[in-house]
Amino acid sequence: MSGLLAFSRAIDWINERFGRLADYCVLLSCLISAGNATVRYLFSYSTNGLLEIQWYLFGAVVLLGASYTLNRNEHVRVDLVYMMLSDRGRLWIDTIGFVVILIPASLYLAWLSFPFFWQAFVSDEVSQNAGGLILWPAKLLLPLGFFLLTLQGASELIKRLAALHGDITVETHYEKPLQ
Repeated sequence: MSGLLAFSRAIDWINERFGRLADYCVLLSCLISAGNATVRYLFSYSTNGLLEIQWYLFGAVVLLGASYTLNRNEHVRVDLVYMMLSDRGRLWIDTIGFVVILIPASLYLAWLSFPFFWQAFVSDEVSQNAGGLILWPAKLLLPLGFFLLTLQGASELIKRLAALHGDITVETHYEKPLQ
């Protein structure tokens, strides 16, 4: 189990870096948005490229930040049953969810989205908008994001199995949203 836990820590480290990148994408997107609005109103100038780069950055925030969110245990849950269970019951629910839903679905979506990216990459696909950008960087975010989510799901599965075995403790506390 120690080898698997080391592998899990490596995945966590990778997704921590991508999570920080997603954080910077939020800041960069805000700066570009503010700069674009300022230039548009002061100089009556704008370009679709600035709007599209914001779109790219929003995609990066979601797709690169999803695995980091899972790592931080901040993801959305169906809390109807989860809150009523013991810690061990929550570990089992998480384990089953990772094996049955998260890992297969994210792996499948990574596999499905790779040809979508690859076609854009080999054809140098460009946005139809005047002044638009190349599209493959945005389309690369899809398979990359789902692959990172698959890896983080495997990391979380390893941690849940280790916790069920008694090797480590995993925080399973969950607070119902205040909405």
